[in-house]
Parts: sequence; structure tokens; C-alpha cells
Amino acid sequence: MHCWKTINVKKQYGLERLFLLSSLLVIIVFSFAYVLLGIINHTNKSDDYFLVFTLAFLSVYPLHKLLHFIPLYKFRNNVKIINKKQFGFLPTVTIRVVEPINKNRFIFSLLAPFIFINAVLIIGALLVPVFSHYFTMLFAYHCGICLIDLIYVKHLSKSPKSAYIEETEAGFEILITPTHY
Repeated sequence: MHCWKTINVKKQYGLERLFLLSSLLVIIVFSFAYVLLGIINHTNKSDDYFLVFTLAFLSVYPLHKLLHFIPLYKFRNNVKIINKKQFGFLPTVTIRVVEPINKNRFIFSLLAPFIFINAVLIIGALLVPVFSHYFTMLFAYHCGICLIDLIYVKHLSKSPKSAYIEETEAGFEILITPTHY
């Protein structure tokens, strides 16, 4: 296999710019979702169960990472989990695929948290309108976390259909067989 292209969004955009874009996305998503839910439901909001909201807020990131890992479980021997600190204090987990896997499975792994967590949060906001503001905050926060995944999916979607993806220190490598030149 040959490397068709290497993608490193963190290097291309820079962590500060990604953090700024993510923060803007959180504000935009919250604003639109809150207004939309306010139009759909005219229920008074409750600030009860704030501790449950705080625990849910803290569990979004680990759940997000778990949902990245589940589609790759079959390849767990080829997956490396790395713990780091971002900005000197923020613990982060990186799931790195060290052996090539099919592009479609990799894209599904990137999109799984976005699809499943956001679906649960939207359904929760619609079913329990008294706490829709909590669900909306969690939804916006999770969309901000998903920004990098969505940027990678955008780049990977332009690659050849039969490509394989491998992660290295340089970023995601899109690998193709010589017959695809």
C-alpha cells in the first residue's frame, strides 16, 4: 500500500483555532437549538437536578471516546489508547489506529458519537421539555467536541472508496493499493 495523502487537522488549523471554532460552534448550536425548542415547547424550565446535569456534562467526553472505540472493538489489538494533558491541565484521551483499517469503518467510528449521543440528547430535550435547557447545553457541548471528527470526515470523504486509514504521529494516512493510481 502507498500513502495517498496525510491529514493532520490539528497541525493544519492549530489547536487554538480549533478551540475557537469549537467554542463558536457550541454558542451557535446552543442558540439555535434553544430557540427552536422554545418555539416547539412553551414549558417553564426547572433547575432541579443540577448535580445530575453536572455529572452528565462530565461524562459526555468519556462516553464520546467510548463510542469511537466500539466500532473499532474488532480491531482492538490494532488500537492504541493514549492519555495526555491538553493546555497543561485538561486530561484527554486519544484513540489511535496503528494498523490500517477500512475507510468506511473508520468514518463510522468518527461519526458514531455524533450520531448516537446527539440523538439521545435531542430526544431527551423533546421528551422532557422542563429540562430541555440542560439537554440543549449538553447537545451544544457535544457538537463542539465533535468538530474535529467532522473535519476529518470531510477530508476522508474525498479519498478513494477502497482506501485504508492508519494513524501515525504525522496524522491520518490514507493508504491505497498501487492499482488505484
